[in-house]
Amino acid sequence: MLVSSNLSLPPWLQALLSEKFFNACVIHEGARKNEKNIFCLDCCVSICPHCLSPHGSHRLLQIRRYVYNDVLRLDDAQKLFDSAFVQSYTTNSAKVIFLNQRPLPRPGSIRGNICSRCDRGLQCPYLFCSISCKVDYILRTEGVGGLSSFLYDCKFLPLSEPASDDGLMTPVSFIAKTSSSSGGYGDGGVPCRTLACTAATTETVRKRRSSLSNSCRTMFPRDTEISANLMNRRKKAPNRAPLY
Repeated sequence: MLVSSNLSLPPWLQALLSEKFFNACVIHEGARKNEKNIFCLDCCVSICPHCLSPHGSHRLLQIRRYVYNDVLRLDDAQKLFDSAFVQSYTTNSAKVIFLNQRPLPRPGSIRGNICSRCDRGLQCPYLFCSISCKVDYILRTEGVGGLSSFLYDCKFLPLSEPASDDGLMTPVSFIAKTSSSSGGYGDGGVPCRTLACTAATTETVRKRRSSLSNSCRTMFPRDTEISANLMNRRKKAPNRAPLY
């Protein structure tokens, strides 16, 4: 985390940017899905889904994981702070932004637009790669007073999705390989396009198996065919070995 002066930050923001998420909850060590992927703004702590009962009326933020780094959904982040010019990424049909700076690639490999704090390559017109980089930039250029226009006064922040969500998000590159887009839903709650894709895949596999079977037959004829070919050969006079 690059924030230059943690003492200048509100307690909840300081805890959010410094917390280590997705560690196993010590209280619910033996429970399933016990990763601490929820942040309570009122208590300034990370909790797991099994710890929600005492925090039912608190402001809760779902932390997610994207390419091995902590991210927030853009819709959730915009309720807490000004996320303008922070580069967002689309995954699972949702836009997300990174909480903290990520490890930089090797020196000399970055060209074009870069982050104003950590020199990570960005798409235009973005200026920051993460929330922490923007916070650090504001503190360095405008001081603590600049945070007043950056932070929003959010009184109510419920979880956007059920607590059973593990927070793991699939990279968009993988989604593009498995499904080009999401389809509509039928009465049974199963995507119609998914069923169509499944049927098409089954038909493709069947055709490939049939083609492979035919090619194998051509390359390796059956024993009966080999026997028939041998029987149809013309008999010739036997060739004796020469006598010495």
